[in-house]
Formats: sequence, structure tokens, C-alpha cells
Amino acid sequence: MMKGTTRIFAFLLCLTILVGVFTACSGGSGTPSDYSDAYVIRTTNKAEKKYGVHPQVRFTIEVEGGETGQVTIELYPEYAPKTCTNFIKLVKKGFYDGLTFHRIVDNFMLQGGDPKGDGTGGTDPIEGEFSANGFDNPISHTRGVVSMARRSDDMNSASCQFFICYSDNHAAELDGQYAAFGKVVDGMLFLDTLADLEMDLGTDGRFSKPVKKVTIKSSELFNVSKGETAVVL
Repeated sequence: MMKGTTRIFAFLLCLTILVGVFTACSGGSGTPSDYSDAYVIRTTNKAEKKYGVHPQVRFTIEVEGGETGQVTIELYPEYAPKTCTNFIKLVKKGFYDGLTFHRIVDNFMLQGGDPKGDGTGGTDPIEGEFSANGFDNPISHTRGVVSMARRSDDMNSASCQFFICYSDNHAAELDGQYAAFGKVVDGMLFLDTLADLEMDLGTDGRFSKPVKKVTIKSSELFNVSKGETAVVL
């Protein structure tokens, strides 16, 4: 009789333990964050499967005599590996610190990263990773997307200058012609305010350089945790 009772007790004890483990792993009455060690976020994102994380760059941007804001850009090396590698290399060197956004066009884009500050400077050129140059890059130039600037007569002339799209309006003309490689995941509303600054349109009325300098004061490279999702404001 005692032997049977012992077996029943042992079975009930094991069953209790198993139920407890199942409850913890499934979240039980709590939320996934309550059981972060057991809760697994499953993702189908190609980059996170291959790289584990998406690199991110955070710029601190200052308007001369005015406001300061932070902008975070998430990079997508699965679609533009050479472009992302070059961008990360420049950030690590502190190359962008102190450079400006020399061209801002409302409802189109803002462009920066030129060591000369007038759209003519550059570093060592890299291969253009976009369809017109033989690369499969599906990133569309929609609001918040970051892409490489280049000369119109040379598909492999991009180096350090980049631009950020204000809207979806020009996606049709930019897609397949420029190497999109990232997206703003925080700070887009701050970038919107820069389009309201007074601009020097230049002799041709097209250049659109801010009268007050818009400077990248500092840059920081970091990663996001696997499975996190960011939203463009």
C-alpha cells in the first residue's frame, strides 16, 4: 500500500513540476517580458537570421544657434553589404563628426556627409549596390530610407555622402538607381523640422543649403536585440 502511494505521490510531484515549467515558458498569467529567459521571439527577418542583429548608428545633430536632436539609423547589410561596411567604417573613425547636412529639400530629401560641405567632396569610392548596376537591392526609397549619393555619370562613385528621404514621392525615380542601405527608426520628426529652416538656394535656385549650419556633432555605432521592432515616426 505504501509503495503504491509513494508512486502516486511521485507522479503528482512530477506533473506539478511539468505544469510549472510549461506555464513559465508559455507566459502563464504574466506577459512575455515577465519570463524573458524562457520567452523566444521568433523572427522571419532575413538579416536577423543571418547576422543576429541589425547594426544601428545614432547621430546627434545640432542646428547652429538652435535645437539639437538625435537620429537613429538601422542598417541592412543583407541588401547592401559593401555600402553598410563602408558606412560603419567611417562612423567608427569619427569621420562624420563635425560634418554638415549641406542640402535640404522639403518633401524630397536631406543630404550630408561631405567633407567639403558643398556636395563635391568624397572618400574612396565603393561599388553601387542597386539594380541598375547589377545588384538585387529591394529597399524602396520611401520616407525615412537612407541611401548613398553619387555622381550621375558614374554608378560606382558613392563614397561618404548619403541622403535621407522625407517622403515616398520620389521612390519611382530613385529606386534601382541609388544604393539604399538603411532607415531612420528614431528621430524622423526632428529631421522634419530641418526642412523649415531658411535655405540658400544658390545661383540656380536648386542647391538649397541651410543658412544656419546643420552639423553632425557626434556619431555612435551600436546593435539592437534580436527580435526588436522599430517604427518610423
